Amino acid sequence: MLGLGVAAQTAGTVFVSAPAFLIPMLHQQRGLTLAQAGLLAAAPTFGMVLTLILWGALADRIGERWVIAGGLALTALATLGAIAAQGYAGLAVFFVLGGMAAASTNAASGRVVVGWFPKERRGLAMGIRQMAQPLGVTLAAVTVPTLAAGSGIPAALLVPLVITSVLAAACGAWIVNPPRQAKPAVVPVGSSLNPYRRSGFLWRIHAVSILLVVPQFTLSTFGLVWLVADLRWDALAAGVLVGVAQFVGAVGRVGTGVLSDRVGSRVRPLRWVAMAAAAAMLVLAAADAAHWSAAAVIMVIATTISVADNGLAFTSVAEMAGAAWAGRALGAQNTGQFLAAAAVGPAFGALIGVAGFPLAFVAAAVCPALAVPLIPRPAAEHDHL
Repeated sequence: MLGLGVAAQTAGTVFVSAPAFLIPMLHQQRGLTLAQAGLLAAAPTFGMVLTLILWGALADRIGERWVIAGGLALTALATLGAIAAQGYAGLAVFFVLGGMAAASTNAASGRVVVGWFPKERRGLAMGIRQMAQPLGVTLAAVTVPTLAAGSGIPAALLVPLVITSVLAAACGAWIVNPPRQAKPAVVPVGSSLNPYRRSGFLWRIHAVSILLVVPQFTLSTFGLVWLVADLRWDALAAGVLVGVAQFVGAVGRVGTGVLSDRVGSRVRPLRWVAMAAAAAMLVLAAADAAHWSAAAVIMVIATTISVADNGLAFTSVAEMAGAAWAGRALGAQNTGQFLAAAAVGPAFGALIGVAGFPLAFVAAAVCPALAVPLIPRPAAEHDHL
């Protein structure tokens, strides 16, 4: 189940992240501004925002298997539409539709993982599951830029088409929904089934995750074009480095998951990651401004840190929400993150166009710094799964 959850999430991520790796070609060869190219790259993320909570609610009601398989099948159909689309407007429409479908894997695959693992192994399991996002970005990074530059956008989109089609069939055949606790016959007086009314814990984790996603998507969206435009790397080498950075980040997510199991808390290491992310983005800004030769290495380190928080936050949300609300809570978690991520493309594209990359990296560093005081104390977290 863990392997299928990771593979499904990876497939959805390949589609969602593929447009970001069209940016160098769109900007340098076709004359789009970074803001325009960033807006097109953000189209799948806009689509995800529209449906994440709905997919989560559907997973709560009917289970994860057909939500994931059906969502990936619809993503493959949207990819076919994008391949056949004429003009950027048509491309954007199918990117949005594909994002709406791909959101199914974000909302439901986490439920599969947390449902099949006990608390003492859940941090590790969710860390492995959260490898999917950087692994998906890695696959897109090492394939899409080269295919787009050599054969055009339709050829580049064959990658997500094949992956989503194969995983739709595999998930439909082999995913088994995790067991669920029986609902109590009588709900005690004064208790609330809605975890958002119990305390402000979930709201704070959602807010923290929104802030922490900004440096992550700044680097995943504009890291490639920064290497190509500012450091004069060729597209293949830049794509490989971005892929390496994302792969290292994927391994880092497993490490933070194991750490959270060892220390018995999700929010304590989350605080450490937030502080490290702010520092890493500031160092990257200084390295770029000073034209340090090690700037690319610092980008790899900053990328690794910027993606490390997701598994911690997701596990914390699922545990605090409980089995009956996990799908909706994870959908809300994803919605907040992808709202911020959707804004990163056009907003930071415009900022880079006006002020350059160093100031954009400084702006991205502010967000994790603001997140630190919002992170709840370990005493406030409880496992309701």
